Amino acid sequence: MDMKRGIDKAVIAAVDELKKLSVPCSDSTAITQVGTISANADKTVGVLIAEAMAKVGKEGVITVEEGSGLQDELAVVEGMQFDRGYLSPYFINKPETGTIELESPFILLADKKISNIREMLPVLEAVAKASKPLLIIAEDVEGEALATLVVNNMRGIVKAAAVKAPGFGDRRKAMLQDIAILIAGTVISEEIGLELEKATLEDMGQAKRVVITKDTTTI
Repeated sequence: MDMKRGIDKAVIAAVDELKKLSVPCSDSTAITQVGTISANADKTVGVLIAEAMAKVGKEGVITVEEGSGLQDELAVVEGMQFDRGYLSPYFINKPETGTIELESPFILLADKKISNIREMLPVLEAVAKASKPLLIIAEDVEGEALATLVVNNMRGIVKAAAVKAPGFGDRRKAMLQDIAILIAGTVISEEIGLELEKATLEDMGQAKRVVITKDTTTI
């Protein structure tokens, strides 16, 4: 126990000292240098990383993907990320990374808890006919509703995933509206007379791609 306390104190002291010695990357040149080192001295990649940082800012999300061309390219796509992950690991379709990737999915936004599967059946049937994936962002998805989504996903009937909406109370409502604007969809809310069981594909938005981890959702 004494040894553990000593190690904990040493770690804190080491971290504090590293913070004192650290130099923030305040300009493009410094970011390029760090990116180049991280890319095994590949300056081309370092420059691309610096350009990406300049375009999306400190709060932006940068991902690296395998391309089909011969040259490294930078593509900036409008989107957003929030701190909510998948509600069930059974939605994972990329086991090597432990993530969910949905290509061109319909996105259902609901300002309510969803637990009754009967409310969701019309939506599931419509999405299945359209042969598209489905992402549900709601206050919560639980019980038989979540179980049915999992079963449909595992059987390949509807490739689906569900996450909790970010925020709480009025903040959650505002965040759902922000997402609705981004994906050109409508928030299903009984406060404005919209019921989930009457939702159609026209009420749902779409995104080019969605990536969901244990802790985050990127649209």
